[in-house]
Amino acid sequence: MHPFRIYGKFTECVLSLIIEDAQFGRTDKTMSETGNNSDRPKLLSGGNPQIAKGYGDAPVQQYIAAMPGWKRNIGRHIDDMVGRIVPEAKKAVKWNSPLYGIDGERWFLSFHCFTKYVKVTFFNGTALSPLPPVASKHKEVRYVHIHEGEQPDEEQFADWIRQASHLPGEKL
Repeated sequence: MHPFRIYGKFTECVLSLIIEDAQFGRTDKTMSETGNNSDRPKLLSGGNPQIAKGYGDAPVQQYIAAMPGWKRNIGRHIDDMVGRIVPEAKKAVKWNSPLYGIDGERWFLSFHCFTKYVKVTFFNGTALSPLPPVASKHKEVRYVHIHEGEQPDEEQFADWIRQASHLPGEKL
């Protein structure tokens, strides 16, 4: 099964987040467009938010809130999935990317904004079955790239999260 088919639950969740953004007046405009830069993190190349290193849920939520446009909904959904599947997961932001792990020192998943996609990193991805679709120059790492309008297979993505959370993780 191809990991990027559009499935109901993932699509419904993303659509509900878009509706929620509209209800609360959140838009895709950056603060520089509205003239108020002091309240919003800087967006680095590719639209990746610059967030100070931190541990716990707060910096991860700050990162997700600063993700531009459609990428924010993907970030929220990934964070929600990890929370449901691995409720004991520890969170952090390092190198301007959210990290998810079990003990707070070893990490099994991360994501990062690029211009045309969100890159989801499985640090021990070569131990997952089936393999996530995108190879890395790092031997054990595998990626999933989520482009605008693309939704990963909800079941497969959840299974990768579950499998990855049981692996040793990467010390970063």
